[in-house]
Amino acid sequence: MYATERQHLIEQSVAVDGSVAVVDLARRFEVTTETIRRDLAQLERAGIVRRVHGGAVSQRASSIAEPSLADRTQRHSEAKRAIARRAVASLGDDFTGSVYLDAGTTTAAIAGLLLDRRASAGRPLEVVTHSMTVAHLLAGAPGIALTAIGGRVRGLTAAAVGTATVRAVEGLRPDVAFVGTNGVSAVFGLSTPDPEEAAVKRAVVASARRVVVAAHAEKLDQELLVSFAGLADVDTLVTDAAPPASLASALAENDVEVWVA
Repeated sequence: MYATERQHLIEQSVAVDGSVAVVDLARRFEVTTETIRRDLAQLERAGIVRRVHGGAVSQRASSIAEPSLADRTQRHSEAKRAIARRAVASLGDDFTGSVYLDAGTTTAAIAGLLLDRRASAGRPLEVVTHSMTVAHLLAGAPGIALTAIGGRVRGLTAAAVGTATVRAVEGLRPDVAFVGTNGVSAVFGLSTPDPEEAAVKRAVVASARRVVVAAHAEKLDQELLVSFAGLADVDTLVTDAAPPASLASALAENDVEVWVA
């Protein structure tokens, strides 16, 4: 196979999967890792990929890239609903404790399912959130006792952030926190692009008795600018595809249950 043909196939893989690993490509094309690194260097010079440790990602990928709430709402909606159903099922039919809902489109899907679940329940479910989207969805709903945590609202995600928000979260002890993330990595843990949102998420993870991370498979093996939790801080990861081998191993080592929706 000519180098140009191999590089075209690598480009296609990056376009579909978002990232590629040197070792995997070397095995796939039956060439040395040095050959693959030269291919990636050529593609990087052409502005097609950005090289990272062990492989490459799409040139569009960035540690601070973050789509708008509207854009994220339209992406992978079916998969997010499936993840939400699996996450809510983890509560069991008789759950009557308190739930913290992080900001995000998948956690908003979880909120919608909690709404359906509690409409005919006998006792209200205590829900806390700093997401304006989730608060709007649940406000006044039967069967839901809602606490909305305020602060400066970040327009891109409709999430309250800032020192007052973090302090309010630190004063809580929810039974279960459903947490969203932009990246899940074996080494970097959970990460997100914005430092202020990371601070709130960090407080949520630290305060909850049990942490359930709900993340679409495209978030797996991704690292954003700010880490807000290690894998050891997570009890359960709910996603829609099996994690890559290296991440799966790290999750197992940190006793994280993985549920594939």
